[in-house]
Amino acid sequence: MKKTLSYFSIIVFLLLLSNCGDKKSEEESADKKDRNMFGHYIPRGITVNSENLSPGYIMFPVPNSASTYLINRKGEVVHEWKGNYGVFNPYLMDDGSVVIGANDPDYPVFGFGGPYGRIQKINWAGKMLWDFEYADTTQIVHHDFAVMPNGNVLALAYETSSYEYALALGRKPEFIPRSGPWMEKIIEIEPQGTSGGKIVWEWRVEDHLIQDYDETKSNYGNPQEHPELFNFNLGDSIPDRITQDSLDILKAMGRGGRNLTLDNPHSDIYHFNAINYNADLDQIAFSSPELSEVFIIDHSITTEEAATHQGGKSGKGGDLLFRWGNPENYMQGDSTDRKLYYQHDIRWIEKGKPGAGNLTLYNNDVPMGPDSLHYSTIYEINPVLLQDGTYEMMTNNRFAPEEPVWNYVAKDTISFYGSFISGAHRMENGNTFINEGPKGRLFEVTPDREIVWEYLVPYRGNIHKPNGEPRNVMNMTHSTFRATFVPADHPALQGKELKPLDPQPEVFVMPPPPEEDKKE
Repeated sequence: MKKTLSYFSIIVFLLLLSNCGDKKSEEESADKKDRNMFGHYIPRGITVNSENLSPGYIMFPVPNSASTYLINRKGEVVHEWKGNYGVFNPYLMDDGSVVIGANDPDYPVFGFGGPYGRIQKINWAGKMLWDFEYADTTQIVHHDFAVMPNGNVLALAYETSSYEYALALGRKPEFIPRSGPWMEKIIEIEPQGTSGGKIVWEWRVEDHLIQDYDETKSNYGNPQEHPELFNFNLGDSIPDRITQDSLDILKAMGRGGRNLTLDNPHSDIYHFNAINYNADLDQIAFSSPELSEVFIIDHSITTEEAATHQGGKSGKGGDLLFRWGNPENYMQGDSTDRKLYYQHDIRWIEKGKPGAGNLTLYNNDVPMGPDSLHYSTIYEINPVLLQDGTYEMMTNNRFAPEEPVWNYVAKDTISFYGSFISGAHRMENGNTFINEGPKGRLFEVTPDREIVWEYLVPYRGNIHKPNGEPRNVMNMTHSTFRATFVPADHPALQGKELKPLDPQPEVFVMPPPPEEDKKE
């Protein structure tokens, strides 16, 4: 299976973009300036604010900052939670605290793909309640987590492996990074004290692999007959190693990413990027953009059962209960049957909201729209849940449904495009709140796909690199991984004073473009 856009490919993409500015998109058509994926030099702040909107607020992490802002419908900041490291993805708790992913400044080994290393809890007044570090030379939390009703945290984590270990699991040599792949696991953390955490549950992808390459291995079999398992030989061949000079240039330009070496590009073979928990089902949904699929597994199992194919409410142990987006991965179709392209932010629609029980996701990089350019879309899908907790498969041996029950695509396809990060979730009024991540564009659409509110994040912090150097503002100037609509009746906001801060935070002003980019 050919990958869409790996994070190492994004490095190359950013290099090209930094050299050409937005010329290419502007030259394609005079009316396509909205193709500026990073939102450079366009108006920011509130751009659409309709009447009769649902009362509420919007929470987002300030790019390159330790702050999380809460704004009202007018775009005014009414509250700030301030931590001590760069914020990745804040989640609001009923008591007014936020649980955040925090970017540890000195984690080793991992990089260029979403590791952050710390999960923190900060109360409404700004006090650090919990600061848990899970980052060492063998493992690190990355991308996303979900806070469970009991206060435990389900988190995605990488763990290192070696070239020899991957070979022993039946991966083809040409698919194995020289330093070994980063395998994936899901851990459940029970917070303890102000900085401790006990791992009380664990699921590993390596326990649920199948491969048809090496018949001497215990996981040898036909992937077509086992959709409940991951085919361990999906992906692209590892490209030729770059030179040390090229690596030095990338790092000198600030483009290489932390901890990049000559041997570890393409180590991030699955790149899980989102996780969501359904307490009623006791199931976990997660996303792999490298596979262009979303998955569901059982959480009612023990850690021991999670390593097997039996146990739990479903009777399937830690095997996949559901997968959707790319049936070619389990040999049930071809590239024409693919639905997802580097998707992000899988979530169940919560009880009480229209579409409850369905899943929403941000499909980032759909190829070849009507104008022959890639575009983004929001999908709502309805997996067919069976009484035993498993999911229905169609007569073509693919998991239902055949198509989304709802989607959002910009009418011109041009003006809504973010090839990475980003997200979406359903609101209480039936509208859908969307975070077009690279641009820092937050907006609300109706079921009829009309935009009724829109805001472009105008802020950027000033976190420096560990060596004291400033971070390059280009290209991801306002990029926002996660943003959330918070209804006015949310328990966290009750009894809180939500007046606009005075003065308001200072907006970030983009430096002028190079003279050569000003020429038409």
